[in-house]
Amino acid sequence: MAQKLKNYNAAGLSLTLLVGGMFQFASLTTTIAQEATPQTWFKICAKQADNDVCNVQYRVVASNGQIITSVNLFTVKGKINRRIFQVTVPTNRMIPPGVAVKIDKRKENRMPYASCFRDRCMAEVKMDNKLITQLKSGKELLLTSVNFQSKSSPIKIPLKGFTAAYDGPPLKKSDVDEQNQQLQKQLEEKAKKAREALEEAQKKATQ
Repeated sequence: MAQKLKNYNAAGLSLTLLVGGMFQFASLTTTIAQEATPQTWFKICAKQADNDVCNVQYRVVASNGQIITSVNLFTVKGKINRRIFQVTVPTNRMIPPGVAVKIDKRKENRMPYASCFRDRCMAEVKMDNKLITQLKSGKELLLTSVNFQSKSSPIKIPLKGFTAAYDGPPLKKSDVDEQNQQLQKQLEEKAKKAREALEEAQKKATQ
């Protein structure tokens, strides 16, 4: 990763709006103090206007189905040619700290926020080959944002499976649908266990 990460200009922000909503599967939560369900690295590609866009993504999903953190590596080819490394975190973030990025024991770098919406904030930088090489050889990606209470919110992302997703073929729509169905099943099972635990606690309380 470059020693000093640079923010996007207005053209970069336009590209954010172009691809920002293409690969979201759920809305972001406003807190990360929930049980998280990490997923796996995967790649999906789509045609967007005059461009071919591919996204290598990893999601950390809360027990209620909302995305806590999303890592996106966009590659855009066509009328626009650009590569973006983007991290999406919940809203209610402190803007000046940005998102701290650390791969294994390497030096920590900070990504500035490019834009914030009602339900999420996105930090992004230009993606270069050095960053890709470090992600491929790394074991863990640590992402840290700061909430409005000045509390750090670190999220650990395993890099196992990143290389296969980045270099391999994209998922088919049927594969994405199956992955989402499996996630939904996991979340329903967790919700059921949580309800049962709550009912048991209430039963003991009344006794």
